[in-house]
Amino acid sequence: MLEEDDPETIKNAFLMNLPDYFEMVVVPHSMPKTKPKACNYGLKLAKGEYAVIFDAEDVPEPTQLKKAVVAFGKSDETVACIQAKLNFYNPRQNWLTRAFTAEYSLWFDLVLTGLQAARAPIPLGGTSNHFRTSVLRQLNGWDAFNVTEDCDLGIRLAKRGYTTSIIDSVTLEEANSAPINWFFQRTRWIKGYIQTYWVHMRDLRSFKRTLREPHVVTFQLIVGGKIASMFINPVMWVVTISYFVFRATLGPTIESFYPAPVLFMGITCIVFGNFLYMYYYMLGCAKREQYDLIKYAYLVPIYWLAMSVAAWRALYGLIVSPHEWFKTQHGLHLGNDNDINQVHDTLGRGLVDEELTDYEPIREQKEKALAA
Repeated sequence: MLEEDDPETIKNAFLMNLPDYFEMVVVPHSMPKTKPKACNYGLKLAKGEYAVIFDAEDVPEPTQLKKAVVAFGKSDETVACIQAKLNFYNPRQNWLTRAFTAEYSLWFDLVLTGLQAARAPIPLGGTSNHFRTSVLRQLNGWDAFNVTEDCDLGIRLAKRGYTTSIIDSVTLEEANSAPINWFFQRTRWIKGYIQTYWVHMRDLRSFKRTLREPHVVTFQLIVGGKIASMFINPVMWVVTISYFVFRATLGPTIESFYPAPVLFMGITCIVFGNFLYMYYYMLGCAKREQYDLIKYAYLVPIYWLAMSVAAWRALYGLIVSPHEWFKTQHGLHLGNDNDINQVHDTLGRGLVDEELTDYEPIREQKEKALAA
């Protein structure tokens, strides 16, 4: 799927002389300029019983499509989506990619598998989600105006009585290594989470009728709680640090808002709760066998602070430009030999195809492709 107003990408894609089983589809320029709008356009052209979304920079496990088809064959009709696990092929590029990788390892290897075990709604990943095409059409595809369309679709599937299963197959992506690039990518994700929460909470009575009662609570924790924590987190840290640093002057004022039992419970939560959450990051890395990343879990409070800043920017963006899609620059990892070796180690195959190390088309094919 290629955007009409991106002639450079269109030209290079056609110059790659891809095999016959690829079909280039140019999405006509229209608003909103979002990924789900493009996916809906592609859904109209889909011919298969199943559909899957891959981003251009993805490196899926070679057997993933086969695993997904086998999983659908062994599942009942209520399983509408098979979600593969996501991780990164450049986890060691810098500190930011290490923290990002730890977050993904926790989310896809522990949190989502836990939600699956509880048959709870699963906010989908943006890629490697395999669908029954008929169910996608039944739901009228994706919400073209939601900038985190995967989360919204996961909730809508659950409200229609469908479930999502996680398969033991990994798709590697590029972890954002540039702080500003990461910041605006995260801003978009959070803005979409807020959109999703408000959309599904606008009619709570209908929400309760269409989603099993216990999972209304799950939705509050996984989507609503995730949003709330990013806004509340910096405030609580400031109050706590101020209490200990300026206790002589600010201590009595803060204590007046917190009765002694509440104050001690709060201190317990900030000490043991934060350690426990950092420990979860360590478990995620250990499960993914990324043992050298475990020590970076101690630095995730800095990562949380950055997410909180992105959350406030997302709220502002939701007000002034709710459907604006911040474009994420990719290819920042190219030339990093350690990252290419990581792909080799994870997928258990030889050095990956040329596309990972050189996006330029083969020169001798240019004239032939242009003529065609």
